[in-house]
Amino acid sequence: MKVLISDSLSEEGINILKEAGLEVIYRPGLAPEELKKEIAEVDALIIRSGTKVTREIIEAANQLKVIGRAGTGLDNVDIQAANEKGIVVMNVPGGNTLSAAEHTLALLFSLARKIPQANLSVKQGLWERKKFMGVELNGKTLGIIGLGRIGSIVAEKALCLKMKVLAYDPFISPEAAAEKGIELVSLDELFSRSDFITIHTPLTKETYHMIDRSAFEKMKQGVYIINCARGGIIDEEALYEAILSGKVAGAALDVFEKEPVDPNHPLLKLDQVIATPHLGASTVEAQKVVAVEIAKQVVNYLLHGIVRNAVNVPSISAETLKLIQPVLNLGEKIGLLAAQICEGAIKEVEITYKGELANIDTKPVTLALVKALLTPFLKEDVNYVNALIRAKERNIKVLEAKTAETEDFTSLISVKVKHTEGETLVEGTLFGKKEPRIVNINGFRLDALPEGHMLYIFNEDKPGVIGRIGTILGKHNLNISRMYVGQDPMKKRNVILLSLDQPPTEEALEELNKEETVYLVKPLEL
Repeated sequence: MKVLISDSLSEEGINILKEAGLEVIYRPGLAPEELKKEIAEVDALIIRSGTKVTREIIEAANQLKVIGRAGTGLDNVDIQAANEKGIVVMNVPGGNTLSAAEHTLALLFSLARKIPQANLSVKQGLWERKKFMGVELNGKTLGIIGLGRIGSIVAEKALCLKMKVLAYDPFISPEAAAEKGIELVSLDELFSRSDFITIHTPLTKETYHMIDRSAFEKMKQGVYIINCARGGIIDEEALYEAILSGKVAGAALDVFEKEPVDPNHPLLKLDQVIATPHLGASTVEAQKVVAVEIAKQVVNYLLHGIVRNAVNVPSISAETLKLIQPVLNLGEKIGLLAAQICEGAIKEVEITYKGELANIDTKPVTLALVKALLTPFLKEDVNYVNALIRAKERNIKVLEAKTAETEDFTSLISVKVKHTEGETLVEGTLFGKKEPRIVNINGFRLDALPEGHMLYIFNEDKPGVIGRIGTILGKHNLNISRMYVGQDPMKKRNVILLSLDQPPTEEALEELNKEETVYLVKPLEL
């Protein structure tokens, strides 16, 4: 069997593949057209961040079985296209955590003491001591956006430096943050109080350009910005303007919205900006760890059918997977739906398997459900293997129960999510033992197929409301393909799930929210 490696990989990883008897094609830096040709007849593809595995690339693969990412981030892989072709996608979560955290700290010190600028000055034959006056970190306030594994390590090290640490993470409880010695605050408060701000959150639709002009306006005069997470979270044009105005005293960027960054990028012309070429994971130790680990995972899958650290397949045998796939799918749909409609930081997840489901091994289903529950905010950093670990790291209790009794269905998964704003209940069953259906949302009974682009609407139940909702969506060229309604006649309220042909626009959501009879609107991706 053949393994194509299209990005640089440590020799230790390559040797593991060869020693297992696999044919290794080592071609780092392939252009997209070259990759399309090479991928046609290989069984595995191993990449880092440089290769873009698009739908077009995946469709050109005739016998590809697995894509392995030597690292964590998978925003360069079209996972949906891989799913459609039955290709397993694996990564190595946590392999570069310490390296990324240490690079953040290196940039923190570099900003505070202007080390790169001073180094360049001395090498140019100058001795400009006054020009490079720095600031001490001791006593300063560090604001951390995203308190996952990397953010937590940065916080731990900053506390050792006697810095005051604030954090914004809507999925962490104040109690969990306080245990680490961190004050959990709103994003606006973090902006207004921080001397240094560092970003450690995934790039999502919600976090894209999170740091924009309005964010900079809320910050302290002379704030410092660090980004070792993902390009696109900072609006680079807004950052440029904020530096010119003096609002931002300096910025250290390891990532850019478009990489490799254009050498003529305006930010690179500013003395206040320190830039590195996406080096967060680039240490000898981290690259060896991820290379060795991904090589072992690919060997285990190709030669023994063992799946580890896959983001789209649980770690069970192919035979078991075939038997419980519909239940796994149902669990994932329930988890994704609950994650997107609940408010605040999750504290506890109570999963109850009822009826016929009480007789099966539900551990893989629980893993799939918890993974889906965490995916909207952890993205590729959570998978079927580490889902319960990630939940524990965030002080989220996961409780599982079984009962043979069920009132209306032969099988039912009931999920109660307790969070800082209350509780969210979602229940689902299988129609014909294969098709997932959502049958209860917070006590509202309905029969909904959870699939694709959807809208969750909580509204007053009175004549004309549904008609106005449809009119607004039609005005914004949004077609409703299916509609499901759960009714509470006593309190005259509805829960509506709408399936749309495309994601709703911000303008449409804003107009729906202005309706007096609409209490809540949330876009869903299922």
